[in-house]
Amino acid sequence: MISAVIDTNVLVSALINPDGSPAKILNMFLNRELTLLYDSRIIDEYREVLSRDKFAFPDDDINNLIEFILYDGIQIIPGPVDYEFSDIHDEKFFEAAVSGNADFLITGNKRHFPKRNFVVNAAEFLRTYKAGI
Repeated sequence: MISAVIDTNVLVSALINPDGSPAKILNMFLNRELTLLYDSRIIDEYREVLSRDKFAFPDDDINNLIEFILYDGIQIIPGPVDYEFSDIHDEKFFEAAVSGNADFLITGNKRHFPKRNFVVNAAEFLRTYKAGI
């Protein structure tokens, strides 16, 4: 099965626009077609960002999604990576992807990450997935 680390911006986009590429990726995870890798820092960020008033996502929906991730995803104990991040908040996603040998790190901000083949945006991931990797 394909494994991925999903940046918070992709998760937010999936919940805002249920017809977009990020939502298709979230649905792949919910349908167990994709394994989500995470660590405790990623879960904390998901919970904090999704709970922001500006999104107005229902608490029950947030809690159910987080519980599903914890239950069906794979927790990674990440190690450090040798790269200087312009936004320190992005480092945890890259560390989890590298430490967990993820097939993909899916983000809406590729420019914040090292240029690696596995760092893709949602549309690139879907094209690769449909092509059979």
